[in-house]
Amino acid sequence: MDAAERKQAVLNVAFRYLDTYRELLQEEGERSNSFPKELYLCAVQELSRHPELVEDVLKLQRWTEILNCPSDEEKESRRKQVRPLFRHFRRIDACLQPREAFRGSDEIFCRVYTPDHSYVTIRSRLSCRVGEILALVREKLQYSEDQPVLPGNLILVAVTSAGEKAVFRPSDEAVFTTLGVNTHLFTCEPSELETLLPLPEEIHWTPGDSKLHDMSAEEVANQLVVFDWELFSCVHEVEFVCYVFHGEQSRWRPLNLELVLQRCSEVQHWVATEILQCQSLPKRVQLLRKFIKIAALCKQQQDLLSFLAVVLGLDNPAVNRLRLTWEGLPGKFRKQFQQFESIADPSRNHKSYRDLITSLRPPLIPFTPLLLKDLTFLHESCKTFHGELVNFEKMHKVADMVRIIRRYRSSQLAMDTETSPSHLQTKAYVRQLQVIDNQNLLFDMSCKLEPKDT
Repeated sequence: MDAAERKQAVLNVAFRYLDTYRELLQEEGERSNSFPKELYLCAVQELSRHPELVEDVLKLQRWTEILNCPSDEEKESRRKQVRPLFRHFRRIDACLQPREAFRGSDEIFCRVYTPDHSYVTIRSRLSCRVGEILALVREKLQYSEDQPVLPGNLILVAVTSAGEKAVFRPSDEAVFTTLGVNTHLFTCEPSELETLLPLPEEIHWTPGDSKLHDMSAEEVANQLVVFDWELFSCVHEVEFVCYVFHGEQSRWRPLNLELVLQRCSEVQHWVATEILQCQSLPKRVQLLRKFIKIAALCKQQQDLLSFLAVVLGLDNPAVNRLRLTWEGLPGKFRKQFQQFESIADPSRNHKSYRDLITSLRPPLIPFTPLLLKDLTFLHESCKTFHGELVNFEKMHKVADMVRIIRRYRSSQLAMDTETSPSHLQTKAYVRQLQVIDNQNLLFDMSCKLEPKDT
């Protein structure tokens, strides 16, 4: 390979990088444009010695223009609409729309609560800093009739349904997608921090029949699979690497990946919530059967995210202890659930799960938390640098894992197009799951259904 061919090989690698991360680089604006611009200037200097590089230099020039000036279509798509975030609003019209990937520059609506549980609705960029959120909240409170006195120094706090609090720093960015299933943003003065309580609907529950009784397991499973595929398809492959390698200091926040992880937790708690809210023993047994059937259908359609989330939800200690409910389950279903538990078994480095996923062909939806566990192990067990030299062996292993993720999505999942009222009702239900994620509350509910001495 002569000098010109080596330079062309380097430029080809650069073109692949620019093509893969185009949208993310455009979002950064001028900050990201320095790399192709500097590479372009270096390549121009080589033209006198290597005129065969002229096509590559022109291509590099076009890339600097693309990153600096997005097309009219791209500009229009960015300002297309302001979207409610994943769980903060319960708007049916929004939840029925196909999911699109979130970008840091997207504008969203979000509620921020005050200590008395009143709230203001702010319109914000998804990636904005906490300091900017507080400025928007202060501006809203200034014109609120419920706040006759403008508060002093404000802080932003995440409050979980169990009452746990996490105070954000003013410099923290993109906090919206880091919230737990039933975690809400509160703002208050530092002296009011200890007075913050979860919303009443998060700590009180009402017994009742589940809407699931009126829905077929097939329809619910289909909607779980479709929604999981939409969420998984929104995750850019670089988000997996950023999530593990850089954490909070990542150049690009893994916004869409965080939402997939939130969904996994949500489905687990949904299973427990539905069963524990059901007061009738025969109906609880019916729900147990239905969830096992839903898990089987998700596995059949190669959605291992919802499959394992449902299995783990049934394995929740608050559900698992319901002896009378499990005894009412037919032997066929008990045996099937034991097989599912063996797939979820983490022993021998999740061998059963790995054997299963190796046997499947795309499209498929993996159990994302395990993907991240594998990447984390790879990152922490190997140094990224040896002195000033890059550990290319580690980089090749990371690339192999990214290729596996790419292979899972190498063919398209068939999406549903039915629009009957019952179908849309199931779709809305699956995309707006009402869950209890307070484990102490779930256990209390379980003990009331079947006290320890029964």
